[in-house]
Amino acid sequence: MYILRCSDGSYYVGSTRNLGARLHQHRTGVGSAYTKRRLPVELLWSYEFESVVDAFAAEKRVQGWSRAKREALMRGDFDLLPGLAKKRNWSREA
Repeated sequence: MYILRCSDGSYYVGSTRNLGARLHQHRTGVGSAYTKRRLPVELLWSYEFESVVDAFAAEKRVQGWSRAKREALMRGDFDLLPGLAKKRNWSREA
């Protein structure tokens, strides 16, 4: 799994079996439609999982995270992650 920073400052989260080849694809504009429109991209963080299934599950989980939570992950501030979960505003009907 990996996180890229795009030229507009946004983050792209992905997973791959071959990080070097995938980075080359992103950097040459054939990696994804999202990064193609936001070149250049920079690798900020990566983690190697035991299985492709685990990497894909982590990718999908992190894609739903806030920017602050992704940044805490990249810094290694794992104890902050639970507190950075997106909070929902539930409204009660009378």
